[in-house]
Amino acid sequence: MLRGLVKFTTILAAFLIGVVVGGYLFADSQPRSFLAIPDCRDRCLDANELTGLLGSIGIQRFNGLVPLMVKETEKTVVIKHPFPQAPVHYVIIPKKDIRNIAELEEADQEYIVDALAVAGELARQEKLVKYRILTNGPGYQSVAYLHFHLMGNR
Repeated sequence: MLRGLVKFTTILAAFLIGVVVGGYLFADSQPRSFLAIPDCRDRCLDANELTGLLGSIGIQRFNGLVPLMVKETEKTVVIKHPFPQAPVHYVIIPKKDIRNIAELEEADQEYIVDALAVAGELARQEKLVKYRILTNGPGYQSVAYLHFHLMGNR
């Protein structure tokens, strides 16, 4: 009887700790549905959404562990692209969970302005002569998290 009570208490404690930790990790993320029910339309969580959600958590909560990070401000993280498509290729990521440009809100402006200011700093630092800054919409995103690519040649 006592052994069963200890086991139940341990499982309950682990569950409650999981709920608290999950609540902390997901607190600043946009809602995304985990339920793939037949009638969920565009609110189901697909692979791109899951990647975006996990990226959001990583950038907001564990930004010191972000691989290939080259620059960080209070509102932006920059990483070298792991598979560059140009001699200089950075990914500039706002620290706020914004899924795409169409879902921008007024409160997101400071994050976008900071990300573009960082892009300008990098362009000057790398002495880029020809460059582009681009972002993809939902149909083209491989990660459902707003980010910008700075690509160019010195």
